[in-house]
This record gives sequence, structure tokens and C-alpha cells, in this order.
Amino acid sequence: MIFVDSSAFFAIFSSGDINHRRADACMRKLWREDQILLTNNYVIVESMAIIQNRLGLEKVRDFQEKILPLIEIEWIDESQHAAIVNRVLTTNRRRVSLVDCSAFETMRARGIETVFTFDEHFRDEGFTVIP
Repeated sequence: MIFVDSSAFFAIFSSGDINHRRADACMRKLWREDQILLTNNYVIVESMAIIQNRLGLEKVRDFQEKILPLIEIEWIDESQHAAIVNRVLTTNRRRVSLVDCSAFETMRARGIETVFTFDEHFRDEGFTVIP
């Protein structure tokens, strides 16, 4: 199982992103290999907001209709949210966001070691980063 982060989702949709070609090739490879891809609802909210703001609603629609049906979604509940907020506050790192911490917690809870991302914070947390 591989976790997918918002930086990967955005790079797939933004042809002007420096990582676009790598992201597109990686996603296609993961699909060909029938990898199970997972994300959480916080990453989806962040991804949609970034895609809408930078690329427009048509790309949000493409994300919703073409990508999300192929991704397993972990839904953050109230107790998980409290733990994630606590982690943000105790980590005391300004650049590590609530969404980043939600991804770390989801990955640890599900035993996922690999993440499709362009965010180095995942590597800092000890995860294997692809591409």
C-alpha cells in the first residue's frame, strides 16, 4: 500500500509543475502494478483547495472524477484529529502542517512505509519517498 500526498496530486494535474512528468509517470506505473493507493480526507481537502486556486474548477472536477475513484480514502475521526493537533503543537516545527501530520499518523496507523510525494518532510519522518 502506498500513501499519496497532495504534492503528488497537484504535480499530476499541473503541467507547469517542475515535477509533473515524474508524477504522471509514477502514477501510471503504480496503476500498472495494481498498487493499492491510499490518502486521507485532509489531504483531499488540501489537494482540492490547491488545485482549485491554482488550476481552476475543471481540474478539481477531473481530480474528483478521474483520480479519487482509484484511491482508498482514510477518514480522520475526532480522536485522530485531536492526536494530530497535539502532534503539530508538540512537534513545534512551523513548516510541518496539520495535513502533513495527518498523513504521518494515517501512514503509521495503517503500517504504510512508502509515500508518493515531493514533500521532504516525509523523508524526515523516516518514510520511503517515491518517485
